[in-house]
Amino acid sequence: MEKQHQEEISGPGSRRRGSDSVALSRVGKKPVLKRNFGSITILVFSCTVLITWERPVALVYGFLVVWIGTLSVFATLSELVSMALASSGQDHWVSMLAPRSMSKALSYVTASGAYITATLIQGVIVVTHPSYLAKWKSWHGMLMYWGVILIVVFINTVVAKWLPKFEGLLLPILGFFAVIVPLLVLAEHTDSEFVFKTWIYDGGWSSNGLSICIGMMGNFFAFLGGDAAIHMAEEIHNATTMVPRSILLSVLINGCLGFAMMLATLYCMSDLDLALGENPMYSIMSISRQALNSVSGAAAMSSVIIGMSFSATTGVMVSAGLPGWTYLQRVDRRTGIPLHAVVVTSVVAFILSLVNIGDPLAFNGVMSLTIAALFGSYLIPSALLLYHRCVNTISDYDPDRLKGVFGLANIIFACCFLTFVLFFSFWPNRTPVTLQNMNWAILVTGVVVVFSTVYYLV
Repeated sequence: MEKQHQEEISGPGSRRRGSDSVALSRVGKKPVLKRNFGSITILVFSCTVLITWERPVALVYGFLVVWIGTLSVFATLSELVSMALASSGQDHWVSMLAPRSMSKALSYVTASGAYITATLIQGVIVVTHPSYLAKWKSWHGMLMYWGVILIVVFINTVVAKWLPKFEGLLLPILGFFAVIVPLLVLAEHTDSEFVFKTWIYDGGWSSNGLSICIGMMGNFFAFLGGDAAIHMAEEIHNATTMVPRSILLSVLINGCLGFAMMLATLYCMSDLDLALGENPMYSIMSISRQALNSVSGAAAMSSVIIGMSFSATTGVMVSAGLPGWTYLQRVDRRTGIPLHAVVVTSVVAFILSLVNIGDPLAFNGVMSLTIAALFGSYLIPSALLLYHRCVNTISDYDPDRLKGVFGLANIIFACCFLTFVLFFSFWPNRTPVTLQNMNWAILVTGVVVVFSTVYYLV
């Protein structure tokens, strides 16, 4: 039985690169989606979904550590996608690599941006009308959230065939220069002592090392969505080669842009307390206003970021992966997309936003689950791949991967890094812990695990 399972992993004739349809058939998938994305469009898509460079006021060294760790993780995922092409991604790899007795259960556990775009719009309102901050209500953001979702659904259904061109309209690099050049030219600059040697700890933790580890968690949000190309695999030409390349290139490109934007923001931050107090939601907008000495200029720069965030939301919606039910997997003949899956995903997003009206803490708990759930879904297939690399059960297959000891060391580092992320993703930002600053990710994760387990068993 184990030998049969290993044969499914390696596959007969797996040394040869077949067509996209053959690659899908090898892992038991039937090609049903139109392949609209080529090498350039999927790279632009990946970069647009990631848009790392918009993250403001991050720690320099924490960003570098997270960047290196994320690159290691996506190198591991790239090996998996070149080995087994499937838009479902992590849950399919787990089902394929796990022992027979555990494959279905682990796959189920693994499968378990519009909000950011909406709140960015609120941030621009705060810049142009400071009095709005005192009038802010949670349902304002919810209505904007709904508007973003409706536009995204329209793009992913009615004009779906134009999606590759839409992603190309908002090139991350052009948006990057539209923001960073005015900052560097017009703003007053602080010194390098503040940027590279000043450590600010306001979480109340007794250990500086613990404060650094907890503070690094904010950097992980900058790299969420790097695996979007995986979930578009069935719509990409030559996917077994182009998907791994686009993933790694997007992390490298956006990491460089993010690091440059972070340094520019820190150098242009003349008054940290004013930036945080004037616009608590997005201090980058306050920094832009200080640098340009113009409200309209800051609003224009912020609009570029909103456009990038909206484009990323469109990409996340279309790359969310197909739910497991047959009805939702059905591809609409007219549009060539899983219309039912897109609609259900949107309805769920609408329902989740209602939580923010009753209790913003509950909604923040759902949002805080993002890192733990996503990186947990990365850890399970990475650990299983490490096991098979150690026992040499996939040696007959030659995917795009790092070879030899270096490749094995990369997977080990990726697994250790993901474990580190999961551990600290449940910690609160500051102490003493109250209901307002509590990190509810641990509670939400526990509820999801219990509910999912009961649902799976029943």
